[in-house]
Amino acid sequence: MKSILFRLSAIVVIFLAAYFMPLGSAPSGLRLIGGLYESLAMLQEYARAHVIFCLVPAFFIAGGISVFIKKEAVLAYFGPSASKWLSYSVASVSGSILAVCSCTVLPLFAGLYSRGAGIGPAAAFLYSGPAINVLAIILTARVLGLEMGIARAAGAVLFSIIIGISMSVLFKDKRPDMANDDFRQPDRQTDMRPLWKELIYFGSMIGILVMANWPKPAHDAGGFWPIVYQLKWLIVAGLAAVLAFVLISWFKKNELKEWLASTWDYVWMITPLLFIGVLAAGFLLGRPGYEAIIPSSWIAGLVGGNSLFANLFASMAGALMYFATLTEVPILQGLLGAGMGKGPALALLLAGPALSLPSMIVIRQVMGTKKTLVYVALVIALSTIAGVIYGSFS
Repeated sequence: MKSILFRLSAIVVIFLAAYFMPLGSAPSGLRLIGGLYESLAMLQEYARAHVIFCLVPAFFIAGGISVFIKKEAVLAYFGPSASKWLSYSVASVSGSILAVCSCTVLPLFAGLYSRGAGIGPAAAFLYSGPAINVLAIILTARVLGLEMGIARAAGAVLFSIIIGISMSVLFKDKRPDMANDDFRQPDRQTDMRPLWKELIYFGSMIGILVMANWPKPAHDAGGFWPIVYQLKWLIVAGLAAVLAFVLISWFKKNELKEWLASTWDYVWMITPLLFIGVLAAGFLLGRPGYEAIIPSSWIAGLVGGNSLFANLFASMAGALMYFATLTEVPILQGLLGAGMGKGPALALLLAGPALSLPSMIVIRQVMGTKKTLVYVALVIALSTIAGVIYGSFS
């Protein structure tokens, strides 16, 4: 218990330090100092914008998956012997429900993988979670054009299936010894609750995650989206009240302790790696519109036209950069205005939201170096090919 309290205290202290750092403007003309500044500024931005309302709900959902969803149920839908049509259909459209970024999806992916989900469906879910974001696709079509929005939606759904099937074929869905899996939680015997109660429990948490991160709509958006945005915190409060009732009325004290313990396991395994990854990404690439070690002009100058290199570079740059949910669209708008080709723009859209340097570090911790390298290579290669094809017709 003392060890857990010490670790939790360390994470809280780092988070509070990042949140309240009194950062001003980076000194001009000193690129190294600028890179150091950007690493801290990105960590602060991440702490303020993503930890409380993105990561924390995701950790609790992942903990609930590990404790309250039976391994047999996961295997029935996502296991190696499950119906491929069902597994990939569900995994490939998950992003339409979860409007999450490449880092927020990690605890959810780890929770499914730890319960026995096959590498194929798990990888499809890992890609689709941040890539098939309905709100982001709508914004893409509105800002960057209908063609780009359709191409992004079609590519993301298709890629999630191709990546999942490729990972399944390459690794034969052979899982490592679950007893040695750091993310595995032992099977727990809990009282059987009706399915509808489990759905309300998980549905309320997913609803909190989605609504707490509901973005502000564009000025010319229709009447529905602004109304939802205005009511989002009232909806979150209502969902929190439902969740509180569920936990008090339907769960025993020992179950709640197991849920918190499982949630803490994910917090400790993922959070330090994410913080390290965010610092590294900020030091190298900086935040959108700010300079770090690698000048943004270099990137803009290398993604013009529709050459194979331009598309490959855009895919690789997108895979390393960290995009908060929906921020990729205005970034692409600026790059297109600076001369970026439409093919590389699509390549970056398909690779960027689904991957980032911080997420790669955590994915490696969950499924190993070899699988991570193959997964990253598949995302980059498919994004590059899609960019070349789209650019040749644009």
